[in-house]
Amino acid sequence: MSPAFGAMEVEHYSKGVLLEPFVHQVGGHSCVLRFNDKTICKPLIQREHQFYETLPTEMRKFTPQYEGVVSVSFEEDEDGNLCLIAYPLTGDHDNLENLDNSDCEPKSKLLRWTNKKTMLLENEKISKEWVRQHRKEEKMKSHKLEEEFEWLKKSEVLYYTVEKKGNVSSQFKHHNPWSMKCHQQQLQRMKENAKHRNQYKFILLENLTSRYEVPCVLDLKMGTRQHGDDASEEKKANQIRKCQQSTSAVIGVRVCGMQVYQAGTGQLMFMNKYHGRKLSVQGFKEALYQFFHNGKYLRRELFESVIKKLTELKSVLEKQESYRFYSSSLLIIYDGKERQEVAVDSDPEDLEDLSEESSDESAGAYAYKPTASTVDVRMIDFAHTTCKYYGEDSVVHEGQDTGYVFGLQNLIDIIKEIRDESSE
Repeated sequence: MSPAFGAMEVEHYSKGVLLEPFVHQVGGHSCVLRFNDKTICKPLIQREHQFYETLPTEMRKFTPQYEGVVSVSFEEDEDGNLCLIAYPLTGDHDNLENLDNSDCEPKSKLLRWTNKKTMLLENEKISKEWVRQHRKEEKMKSHKLEEEFEWLKKSEVLYYTVEKKGNVSSQFKHHNPWSMKCHQQQLQRMKENAKHRNQYKFILLENLTSRYEVPCVLDLKMGTRQHGDDASEEKKANQIRKCQQSTSAVIGVRVCGMQVYQAGTGQLMFMNKYHGRKLSVQGFKEALYQFFHNGKYLRRELFESVIKKLTELKSVLEKQESYRFYSSSLLIIYDGKERQEVAVDSDPEDLEDLSEESSDESAGAYAYKPTASTVDVRMIDFAHTTCKYYGEDSVVHEGQDTGYVFGLQNLIDIIKEIRDESSE
């Protein structure tokens, strides 16, 4: 937990924090926003809020850290830019003690959304005079970007070549099509409702990608059933159909989104949920292989860690009485940043841990030597989660969530298959 804010920080936060798009969102339909480097926020859904506030201790390491609630309003600045601003809840200053707001800057220096462009206009280091002088040029660029975005939204699998110049991680923010789509939809919804309602509650959660320079993110929809107990007949039928037509019904898990940096080609690969629904079980396995492959070699050093964490999560969920995690997702995250080349002896004994791909790609006496890498496994999205401890639910389930556990076991088995087949 962060230390309590001093008077200056509280005063700064009370004036509002301009929320930015969270560019590493690869799945889901709810808009996720960046509060600061270590914190994201999303619209508050009462059931999900209740889950985080009553979360069993043993599950906390497998979910994002919950950091409180803020009030978010939809505003326009003097230039007509559309912004989402977060404020502390009226009379509720407890949240301030749980937030590290050190990297938040004054509104005038933060990124802004504009209702004339689909991309972001970076005002951090440029003056308004510069903007006015280049307004015509920006308008031309904006039209081109709108056309590009329409194409991106229609692409279920997209490869985007990252420019060689500049930092790879700094270029991520412009090119995740799913994140862009969710933000546009959220802005449109709030704009349409602005006359009737302009105060929304958002929950604050740990940014799981913050420790990775180039986050590779896999979003998996877990379980054999996706509809909540409170779903309408139409919604229920729709969700059942999606499960039956995808790998959800067969193995209890399907791809909901993916973001991978491929060092071999310098490309970012994005896969959305529509493509994930079409995959067969073999296609699902191939997608997992693709997630762990960086275009040069398979990231074998990640397997044992992710298998261990998935197995531990399975053990924890098997002990959870009455919980059902309908429509919940599981994130697997690792850093796609290419490891440093290190000189290795050409003796076969010293090269035994190197993949054939990395050996083939190496130049001279240099090759990529696998090192221990951090991989994270977390459950997210609890809008349809139920448990007998909630009290008001009309349907009370007994025992473990067998559909979710079934999906976890199949996921573990498939990753083991990839690991074993790649080492032959």
